[in-house]
Amino acid sequence: MRQIFPSASGTGEGLDVDLDALYGAARPRRPGRPWVAVCMITGIDGSTVVDGASGGLGNDGDRAVFSALRRAADVIIVGAGTATAEGYGPPGRAEQRIGVVTASGRVDTSTELFRSGAGFLITTEDESGSHEGVDVVRAGTGSVDLDLALARLEPVVGPVRFVQAEGGPRLNGSLAAADVIDEINWSIAPLLTGGDGSRLTVGAPEQMRRFRPVHVLTDEAGYLFTQWRRHDATGEADGRSVAVSPAAP
Repeated sequence: MRQIFPSASGTGEGLDVDLDALYGAARPRRPGRPWVAVCMITGIDGSTVVDGASGGLGNDGDRAVFSALRRAADVIIVGAGTATAEGYGPPGRAEQRIGVVTASGRVDTSTELFRSGAGFLITTEDESGSHEGVDVVRAGTGSVDLDLALARLEPVVGPVRFVQAEGGPRLNGSLAAADVIDEINWSIAPLLTGGDGSRLTVGAPEQMRRFRPVHVLTDEAGYLFTQWRRHDATGEADGRSVAVSPAAP
């Protein structure tokens, strides 16, 4: 994996990257809530899925970036449909929690994700399920108020600084509508997929939120791994001071 932007001292040469140092950089809390980053992959024509799931787009490099982000995150949130389609199980870190977002509450809590104690639900205040033995964050009526839900995470799951949102596009659209996306980690597969797959966000109102590029990585397969941060977001990590080793001759 090599960093091609920013380049080394403007030479245009790539740098070998320590992914844990790069993606594990400190992220500040935002006012009243944790930092929120969206992590997604698309083909070059924008589709987020092949045969209904994102797995067919990825490769070893994408999985390495995804794993580094997961190691950095305190909490992962995912839409109920994506959790089911992708077969979500317990995370690799024992203390990490995965919140499944559902307005209806119709989620199978008998899966290993929930039996392990890592899974919890994020749903509405008027959802009527009891969900015995499962932690629940409730916010909003009719639909989940994600801004409020993020503010209510800590009483349920403990200290949270960094939340990674792993889709699908409708959850991303809801996060965009709530105006709580601070960072986007977007992997681009060198694949023209066709089909009618969703783009990164679905259902958000039109809006103009400026993001700045932090870094671009690439691998031998031609994948691009990009990070973008909201222009008004603060933080030390800006992609220009990352842990790297000199490029091989």
